[in-house]
Amino acid sequence: MSAADQRDAEATAGGPSRIDVLGVGISCLTLDSAVEEVSGWVDRGEHRYVCVTGVHGVMECRRDPELLRIHNGSGLTTPDGMPMVWSARWAGRRDVSRVYGPDLMAVVLARAVERGWSSFFYGGGPGTAELLAERLAARFPGLQIAGTWTPPFRPLRPEEDAEVVRAINDSGAQLVWVGLSTPKQERWMAEHVGALDANALVGVGAAFDLLAGTVPQAPRWMQRGGLEWAYRLGREPRRLWRRYLRNNPAFVLNILAHPPRPARTIPDPAGTVGSGTTAGAPR
Repeated sequence: MSAADQRDAEATAGGPSRIDVLGVGISCLTLDSAVEEVSGWVDRGEHRYVCVTGVHGVMECRRDPELLRIHNGSGLTTPDGMPMVWSARWAGRRDVSRVYGPDLMAVVLARAVERGWSSFFYGGGPGTAELLAERLAARFPGLQIAGTWTPPFRPLRPEEDAEVVRAINDSGAQLVWVGLSTPKQERWMAEHVGALDANALVGVGAAFDLLAGTVPQAPRWMQRGGLEWAYRLGREPRRLWRRYLRNNPAFVLNILAHPPRPARTIPDPAGTVGSGTTAGAPR
């Protein structure tokens, strides 16, 4: 076992089984089971991160082995888009349903109110995290908000990064919601999960804007039909056309050549089985 495979196995030991979608281990989940998994991390005092992943994330992983390792070393890599759900069913897992970032965030926050957990919001554009916190506090009475932080659109200097870590740890937050978009948020979570006291770091990307109300969500019928990309492209063609033109056709061609399959498991050194790691390199 390589060192990278060993770390992946340790990070995913005891978690849900996964399917291999072009090398990325997508967790076999429903929204309810994802919430229970995250709740267990808090209850047991664990420290893990969640990648919320669709076609864009999978295709970025094919181009970047380190990003692939980050996804396969997560506590969960959820099937954010319907193509991930269809891939799971193709691989024989009909018990998988979409775990959409905004929905996951809303249901976990409802649980947080019940359990008294606090949340920190890291990311978004200027003012977005603050507006998000305000909207969520109104939507979920009793929600504990530990703090917000909007990073600049540049790499943080070491002293700035240390300040962020101190602020989050001093806040006492159990949950850190990260809205930096893919792949920036996945890299940030993997780099910081070992330094933060929070039990769950969840990369939800556009959920900051969607739940803050600054960007409208696609109708549910479009989401269920796997057409959310078309809705978003219609609203932001200049920003998104290259992403969809590059990723969507390539995903279809690659998935036809390399059909989804159950991800192979790798025993960790303690003798338990980590079920979320795949071959570790794009196929």
